[in-house]
Amino acid sequence: MQLLDGKKTANDIKEEIAIEVTTLVAKGGKKPHLAAILVGSDGASETYVNAKVKACERVGFDSTLVRFDSDVSEEELLSEIEKINNNLDIDGLIVQLPLPKHIDEMKVTEAISPKKDVDGFHPSNIGRMTLNSPTFLPATPAGILELLERHKVETVGKHCVIVGRSNIVGLPMSILMAQKSYPGNCTVTLTHSRTQNLKKITKTADILIVALGKAEFVTADMVKDGVCIIDVGITRVKSDKTKSGWKLLGDVAFESVKDKCSFITPVPGGVGPMTIAMLLKNTLIAAKSKT
Repeated sequence: MQLLDGKKTANDIKEEIAIEVTTLVAKGGKKPHLAAILVGSDGASETYVNAKVKACERVGFDSTLVRFDSDVSEEELLSEIEKINNNLDIDGLIVQLPLPKHIDEMKVTEAISPKKDVDGFHPSNIGRMTLNSPTFLPATPAGILELLERHKVETVGKHCVIVGRSNIVGLPMSILMAQKSYPGNCTVTLTHSRTQNLKKITKTADILIVALGKAEFVTADMVKDGVCIIDVGITRVKSDKTKSGWKLLGDVAFESVKDKCSFITPVPGGVGPMTIAMLLKNTLIAAKSKT
């Protein structure tokens, strides 16, 4: 069993980006600039956004954080997005999800300029991804592809089973793993909470990508020997064994399945760090496209 170490891989990517930024600036170019909009004071969202700002500092990016109270109007939020769209100094824009219920998330996503949509969620970029045209890939799926490629996981002709069909992970992952390129060229089965005989299907997977949001859902009896497991889920549960009183669990029962795996991502330290690294990579691509 080999760990797909997302923390180390993400650090490698950040070092590569930092070197490229230094070179870019030395040649007279400007620093890439990422803007983030945070609405409300959700603890998880605060953590994610702060991590993104910190990552920008590490690789030499400029960053801007725009905060709104949770009662901000949809109109005011859309107005701020338009202002950032028109700001030539800013290369990438993310709006941290989830948003308050009175704001239409799809309307917000569509308002972001596709050229600054470094999260890769805009319908225009999703369409280009589907056609295998150059675009910003959604950050989490892009991070998974990097993990597979940098660890030389064989994908060609393999059966890839994906559990979970979200627009953020499951659906784009199914498209990317089926594309005629490496890492990809898989036969893909997309499953979800309504799939019948799920265990029978997951046991046929050479590569199993789980993004369901249910702690330790996948157990040893659901996988075959030699499987490569990508665990995207992360759930915070109470624990009397940690100082904080909480611990993080993935969608896969790690201790139960690890001895059957050829490769597996840990939680935490697997897919999570890769998401931020790919967000930075997309922002660098956006900045370089202007030069």
